[in-house]
Amino acid sequence: MGYQYRFQKVLDLKENEKEKSLADYNQSVQDFEQVAEKLYDCLKRKEVLETSTLNKLNGGMSVQEIRHFQQFVTNIEKTITHYQKLVMLTRNKMNEMQVKLMQKNIEVKKYENMKEKHLNVYLDDLKVVENKFMDDLSIQSYMNARN
Repeated sequence: MGYQYRFQKVLDLKENEKEKSLADYNQSVQDFEQVAEKLYDCLKRKEVLETSTLNKLNGGMSVQEIRHFQQFVTNIEKTITHYQKLVMLTRNKMNEMQVKLMQKNIEVKKYENMKEKHLNVYLDDLKVVENKFMDDLSIQSYMNARN
């Protein structure tokens, strides 16, 4: 009979949990990146709008255009605030997923270390049995040679 680790099913289960945690973490990273890109786009849009409006103000701008600009800036600022909150939430979720993944990695590592120690004990026991068998064989050979 060959070597069989007694907690192999548990190790397999922990590895599956780790893989799921890794997938969840990667998804949270993607979510964070998407929200951060949207925030960046809004900030860039606001900057471009302010620059173009400043140039128009220097050249002359109607009151209606100024009101329109103010309304547009107010809407962009609300959007920016919304995305800032989303960025904060997705960052927190990403950090939570990272902690969870690290915990799963630690659990898997513990079981792998236990498996390695168990294998070493098994191999040591196998060597002891093999040496005992060889000793018995050599004693029998010696006894047969004397007779």
